[in-house]
Amino acid sequence: MSAECSSYLSAEKVLVSAFSCPRAGGDARNVYCCGFQDVKYCCDDPHSFFPYEHSYMWWLSVGALVGLSIAAVVLFAFIITVCVLCYLFISTKPRSKLDTGLSLQMAGKTRC
Repeated sequence: MSAECSSYLSAEKVLVSAFSCPRAGGDARNVYCCGFQDVKYCCDDPHSFFPYEHSYMWWLSVGALVGLSIAAVVLFAFIITVCVLCYLFISTKPRSKLDTGLSLQMAGKTRC
């Protein structure tokens, strides 16, 4: 079994001629054409060819990093808010018990 990788223009706008997989001197298991429209190579996974340019994946990565950064900032703000609220709750509690106005006396034996 072999696959044919068609010719393509690389990211540097250089024409790369078509080649067959597996390549001579390469791993015999790499029988599929993989990669992107502007970067092709032989691999062993039949589902690793993506019909768009390699730079598209960088934009996906940047988008994921921006989304994760926003989520991290929101989580950090939530943790700071919880810490501040806990501190305010603890610091505003009364330090001593309220005086009820009753004084307690020890019960003892009375002499008659």
